[in-house]
Amino acid sequence: MVKLLSKEDGERAVKLAREAIETYLEERKILQKRLDGVFSEKRGVFTTLTKHGNLRGCIGFPYPVKRLDEAIIESAIAAAVDDPRFEPVRLSEMNEIVVEVTILTPPEKIEAKPKDLPNHVEIGRHGLIVKMGPFSGLLLPQVAVEYNMDAEEFLSETCMKAGLPLDCWLTGAEVYRFEGQIFKEKEPRGEVVEVDIKSCEV
Repeated sequence: MVKLLSKEDGERAVKLAREAIETYLEERKILQKRLDGVFSEKRGVFTTLTKHGNLRGCIGFPYPVKRLDEAIIESAIAAAVDDPRFEPVRLSEMNEIVVEVTILTPPEKIEAKPKDLPNHVEIGRHGLIVKMGPFSGLLLPQVAVEYNMDAEEFLSETCMKAGLPLDCWLTGAEVYRFEGQIFKEKEPRGEVVEVDIKSCEV
């Protein structure tokens, strides 16, 4: 069982992400900071930035390939400046941006017949990765709740995120599921709270 983060750890995670972004935008330097405890463990993580409720950047590491503190720093900077869907964040915007960090459990392949896959996906609990050939796509658990998707829609949207046909989950794609623990600022630079994924409420 993967150890969950405490509220204090969640606060440290979000503050580390914000500090990493602002240090990079101000000084063009990657923050060199080591935290103890769970932050020394390898974990998957995504950093999500929203501005006035709209997505402003989201990038991360699906697999536990780096120490959690390193992964947070790198994903936070990448979400701010490397998300190809958006212009790079400017330092002046950081007063309007809410920082959110999602800590992931290691993805596990769903071993089931394609038509049975929806029965193994719990909305509000699981995020998905779909892989086929050189293509792969990932959607975090909160996406399905925010957009009111059922399991079949969630699978199809993850296929689309991978640049694959919507029904690729029925035609041989590999599907992986994972869980996430989300911490975010209530408002820019505000109190950090844990999000209940099932309702996407703080």
